[in-house]
Amino acid sequence: MSQSKVTKILLDANVLYPAPIRDLLLNIACQGYYYPQWSGDIHREWSTNLLKNRPDIKPRQLERTILLMNEVFPGANVRNYKKLIAQLDLPDSNDRHVLAAAIKSDSKYIITFNTKDFPSKELDKYEITCKHPDDYILNVGMSDFEVLKEATELQLSALINPKISLSQLIDNFNRCGLEKSADFLLRSLSEIV
Repeated sequence: MSQSKVTKILLDANVLYPAPIRDLLLNIACQGYYYPQWSGDIHREWSTNLLKNRPDIKPRQLERTILLMNEVFPGANVRNYKKLIAQLDLPDSNDRHVLAAAIKSDSKYIITFNTKDFPSKELDKYEITCKHPDDYILNVGMSDFEVLKEATELQLSALINPKISLSQLIDNFNRCGLEKSADFLLRSLSEIV
């Protein structure tokens, strides 16, 4: 998939941290709906926090995940954005690297749970919109249900150790903060099955 032909979207660390959300967003991207963007700083943030909170996960597992993400989406790893950081004004200065990477990559959206940390008065200067992952995924389902359906099916087929059911996957989405999307998938997929 060529990244220049689809909308670029920067994924913040907090949407890469939970595997169910990360995998769903990446499976949507695999359908050509958008092209994901991230940075080394974003990868370090989510993987460091995950290792801190989940001692059962080994660093090499996350290193492999990051390597595969970068291989599947060449050009997604944004570089040379740090010089932009100083000029940005956000409520939490620790989030400036996220906006800087979005600007550098010409991303149209930042997907994050921390929408309040990215006020539109600052993002509007760069024609970037901040979206909550639940709102973004729900919008994907409502605008192109086949993309969301296929992404969900891909994710379900990849979860083989242990294998889980569709209802368990939807429950995982719900627990991760995708309540509206989980409800939409539950209603939409039950009508098909």
